[in-house]
Amino acid sequence: MNYSDIKIGVDVGGSHITAGLVNLETRSLIEGSLIRRSVNSAANCEFIIDEWAHTIKSLIGENNKVVGVGIAMPGPFDYEKGISLMRNQGKYDSLYGLNIKQLLADSLNLKTNQITIKNDASCFLLGEVYSGSMVGFNNVIGITLGTGLGSAHYIGGKVKDANLWKMSFMGGIAEDYISTRWFVNRWKELTTLEVKGVKEIVTSKEHEIKINQLFEEFAKNLTEFIHLFFKKKHPCAVVLGGNIMNADHLFLKKVQKYLHDKMGISIPITKSIHGEVAALIGAASLFKY
Repeated sequence: MNYSDIKIGVDVGGSHITAGLVNLETRSLIEGSLIRRSVNSAANCEFIIDEWAHTIKSLIGENNKVVGVGIAMPGPFDYEKGISLMRNQGKYDSLYGLNIKQLLADSLNLKTNQITIKNDASCFLLGEVYSGSMVGFNNVIGITLGTGLGSAHYIGGKVKDANLWKMSFMGGIAEDYISTRWFVNRWKELTTLEVKGVKEIVTSKEHEIKINQLFEEFAKNLTEFIHLFFKKKHPCAVVLGGNIMNADHLFLKKVQKYLHDKMGISIPITKSIHGEVAALIGAASLFKY
């Protein structure tokens, strides 16, 4: 195995860390290397860094042959300097203002230039461009649908966080209408039932009509968001990822139809091929860009 082609891809979530070995020659995750661990994001700094470092160390191995770690990290974050700016978001408050890249480098006995950190939505899109559904496209946008709303734009070999979650939208911000939070709140309005996420809604067998209504509304919200995103970047294709895409059979075709019939947009609107692995592959591929 040529270890210079092997990098560690990491995806930091609000309650977990996922990591795996990525072969940049084959542009794929090495089978059997995926690790997923729960992390208490309300814990103190030392605990969180130790948990992250422990996960990554288990992939580096005893001989330190893998010397590149790419991390997909949620924002706000100063990605160039490696400093966390997350505060009052219900996650990782104890990391605010700290140089995460340096802390991890110290814990892993690596140099800071062996660690690269980028926005999680950007890494997701980069993973799909590098070896997924967006291979061959030069101007594309990626949207992640989950606890929050992620957005990124890739053009000319470079990817950037579009940061549209806080864009003015329907009297609020986009994330108010395109996220797990919207599903939870709207479901309670429709049924008086409290749920934690979209999976509970989809598996409910007693409210089929309400489920269809809910996803019809979501499809319209997402269509409008894509339309606004399209007008800003004029992409050739769109790729969608995130946990909400596990229910894509309830809304994706509707989104495609609305965009084509009502807004005259007929570019490919596709589901991520790699799923949660896309961000890992994208983060590892940062060593190629």
